Amino acid sequence: MRLSVTFALACASATFFLFLRCQGTGPPFGRSSRRWALLVIVITGLVSTTVAFAGVALINWLPLAFVGLGIVGPSGLWLSEIRNRGDGRRGLTRDVSTLWLSRLLARMHEGMAEDREAWCAKHIDQEWSPDELSMAARYYQEYVRELLSPDERRRSRINAQVNAIEARMAAVQLIENGAGRPKVVAALQGSRTTKDPRYTRNLDDLSRLADNLRHDAERDLFRLLSYAYGLGLYRMPVSDPRRGNRRALPARRATRSARQPDAT
Repeated sequence: MRLSVTFALACASATFFLFLRCQGTGPPFGRSSRRWALLVIVITGLVSTTVAFAGVALINWLPLAFVGLGIVGPSGLWLSEIRNRGDGRRGLTRDVSTLWLSRLLARMHEGMAEDREAWCAKHIDQEWSPDELSMAARYYQEYVRELLSPDERRRSRINAQVNAIEARMAAVQLIENGAGRPKVVAALQGSRTTKDPRYTRNLDDLSRLADNLRHDAERDLFRLLSYAYGLGLYRMPVSDPRRGNRRALPARRATRSARQPDAT
């Protein structure tokens, strides 16, 4: 009975600390990362339970110590993230010493990255016109802003990203409408973003210039969506600019927005 209770508590503790480890990155139980997260939790629970009972066997005068060890042990999932943040090096010795947990955690984070990329790609339609892409960027910006406090809005780069997207798409729209080179040059000079030499070097090939501008705009939109994903907005609707994005904001975010004045 004590064994099953300790294992259950250890798994619950491992789940809690795994969520702490992944905070701001994404959900550990996404489609691509779910199996790796479950393996990490089960192995961590088994190791913690084993260590707890081994400790009790050596210190038999502390009958409840194994419960505490079983609960505290999985905190290593979070503490190791703090200690090794930014250290992506792997090796056989490290894998063996951690019972391959480091490898499983690495695979889990790879799966989380795949889930994030798939989620972001789902929110971008490659068939959008330049105006529609700009509208979608503005819709996502407003949706995210409803969650942010005034200070967070000032620190975030979503306004700059959306302005850059709109500047690039304005130039693309001119090119697609058949505007001459002078108008395109004037449009490029109208924004610091589009003054980049990478664009001015392609003025002799406007089709290629439009492709580069659109690619960079979609890259910035992807970054904005990745930021939203990191905030936990996994249920953010896919923008539909053809229908005017007539989607009401969630009541909780709309209420918060009404309480807090816009600082930007």
